[in-house]
Amino acid sequence: MKILLVGEYSRLHNSLKEGLEVIGHQVCIISTGDYFKNYPADIKLIRKFNSGLLKKIKVGLYKFFNIDISSISIKNQFFNHKNRLKNYDVVQLINESPLGILPRHEKQIIRFLKEHNKKLFLLSCGADYINVKYAYDKKLRYSILDPLFNKKSNKKNLYAALKYLTPDFKDLHEFVYKNIEGVIASDLDYHIPLENHSKYLRMIPNPINTVTLEYQKNNRNSKIIIFLGINRSNYLKKGGDFFEKALQIIKEKYPDKVQIEIVENLPYNQYIKVYNKADIVLDQVLSYDQGYNALEAMAKGKVVFTGVEKEVVSHYKLNNTVAINAIPDVNDIVEKLNNLILFPEQIPLISKNARSFIEQEHEYSKIAKQYVTCWKNN
Repeated sequence: MKILLVGEYSRLHNSLKEGLEVIGHQVCIISTGDYFKNYPADIKLIRKFNSGLLKKIKVGLYKFFNIDISSISIKNQFFNHKNRLKNYDVVQLINESPLGILPRHEKQIIRFLKEHNKKLFLLSCGADYINVKYAYDKKLRYSILDPLFNKKSNKKNLYAALKYLTPDFKDLHEFVYKNIEGVIASDLDYHIPLENHSKYLRMIPNPINTVTLEYQKNNRNSKIIIFLGINRSNYLKKGGDFFEKALQIIKEKYPDKVQIEIVENLPYNQYIKVYNKADIVLDQVLSYDQGYNALEAMAKGKVVFTGVEKEVVSHYKLNNTVAINAIPDVNDIVEKLNNLILFPEQIPLISKNARSFIEQEHEYSKIAKQYVTCWKNN
């Protein structure tokens, strides 16, 4: 099959491409690289006018004339490559707004892709209209919108998620759903809101490249290294404040037993170098399931604080600890860190469980085959 993957989040499409190529398919990725993370793409669209005087000009044009020159630039770059973006068997969008531009420009791009290729699919692996609405209606025990409900933040600061509820993005959502064969969820956080939707096909777990992400046998030094990587734009949405408060308590309590590493807004390649040394990785709080960063860390044998809620335990029939369920409670996080620090022999056991789980449920060529089957049958 000839496959076009549009957009990128957390290296998901890159890993899927690698898995698809292993099993003999031809794949092209077109994306902007997911902002500062700068993931690779076969066709890289450059997000311009994002600093200095040009950014000020961009903001002014948008404020007074509703003209977004960054969005126009990305749309134009896309159509400069239009001859390379035709005649694919499958096109998959990473999101309803796959390139992170204005809805009217996304619609032009999606309309072109629909007209010039055989099948169009959508992936739900991040905020979109359906899961944000589900969270906004408080249908989850906790969600990425808790900072809004708890008055830790406001609608402006959570615009990256809440924008999907605005009229323009709702219209984009409806346009996309009219044109796709169906939508696939990447984990239970996205599966639950989509259940029973007429366009929902199935959940396919995130693909993890277990060849490039080698298992790192736990060889602890005298101190346990705890790592927290902060993306300031989604700090509260990921529950970063719970982790930072817990780490302050742990740092004061165990100055001779732990080494704490906190980094912020690093490109992917630099981020990986720092967290490779860690024993424990703090990923996210406000999720039921593991996100992509958590899974990559688990593949390397890290003990990861992330979502491992009862729904995940039930779905995967887990009977051992593959990661630590991080809930929005500082004392609970502190207690779970305490347990690992006082009984460090648990760390290598969880490390091995984590790697085995990734190999069994997320290995990239197995996942690629699930995608191919789903695409062919719909």
